[in-house]
Amino acid sequence: MARYNAPFEIHVHGQVALRADITFDHLQDALKPIWKYAGAKSLADGADSFYDDEPGIQFEAKEHLLQMCWTVEGDDDFRQALDEMCMNLNDVAQSGAAIEVTFYDTDFDDDDGEDDPEAESRDDFIMLFVGPDPASIMQVQRDLLVQDVVNLMERHFDGAELGGVVAAIDSLFSQRFDDLVNSLQLGKPPRGTGGSGGMGHGGRKPRHLH
Repeated sequence: MARYNAPFEIHVHGQVALRADITFDHLQDALKPIWKYAGAKSLADGADSFYDDEPGIQFEAKEHLLQMCWTVEGDDDFRQALDEMCMNLNDVAQSGAAIEVTFYDTDFDDDDGEDDPEAESRDDFIMLFVGPDPASIMQVQRDLLVQDVVNLMERHFDGAELGGVVAAIDSLFSQRFDDLVNSLQLGKPPRGTGGSGGMGHGGRKPRHLH
């Protein structure tokens, strides 16, 4: 369903490995916050993307995979739907996974703001993480961080020289996991285990993330 004067086109992109016992009905319930936000009456009704050239939301039953390359029109309130979706996906995921979400400022495009040096886009990019337990989520966060750091530092150093850097990252995540376990044992909320991060508004990501 089209949302008139929607300030954003929101692109959700990711792949989540699902437990072998998960059916389409389970997945429909898990993803209800986002297809309902789109004005659909079911997952089948809401699986198509706003853009015809995107595959949308797909359930690969044989591979037990959820594939998402899906755009919807919306506002900042879509973030609440994303939070609810992630909580639901934690219950059906087989392993940790990252989901990319990009908010494209349609008003910025319509006003030709890119030609105005004083204009500021409200584009935003966040990474969301889901998984059956905190350890699997932290593993995905760790792997992405290592990949980013190594790619950056390989501009200046040989890959073989970066073992110490990777070891330091592993140490940080080990300490974070220990803190999480200790906090859960004490009945306190864990510190520093947020599931998403922002990119800021300095640059615009490509509209399609196939």
